[in-house]
Amino acid sequence: MPDQRRPKGDAGEQIAVSFLEQLGYRIAARNFRLRTGEIDIVAWDGSTLVFVEVKTKTQQKFGQPEEMVTRRKQLALERVAMAYIQRHESAGTDIRFDVIAVQLEPNRAADVTHIPAAFSPSDRFFY
Repeated sequence: MPDQRRPKGDAGEQIAVSFLEQLGYRIAARNFRLRTGEIDIVAWDGSTLVFVEVKTKTQQKFGQPEEMVTRRKQLALERVAMAYIQRHESAGTDIRFDVIAVQLEPNRAADVTHIPAAFSPSDRFFY
């Protein structure tokens, strides 16, 4: 059975990429995956490497999209970010974790909320 959420997520990620590019970010990677998780967007904001989690919703039920980035999800993002940094020899680079929440509603423009430095890495984060 195909995942019905994928087209919505893809649309939200494309909106987020366009939003970041308009702000002057340079997109380095999309959907960087490991077996343990995925980072939706990796981008450069000047000299800062930014790992971006995109959350897309089509309903107002169950809270705001950004509230879906739980501590468990944050720890998973950290693990994938560490691997990205190692693979791309980016040790010592300034990094940041952002969240972009995209609210999609029929017959309306997407509502985009960007939360720079949405969370700080845990003590387990090293690079």
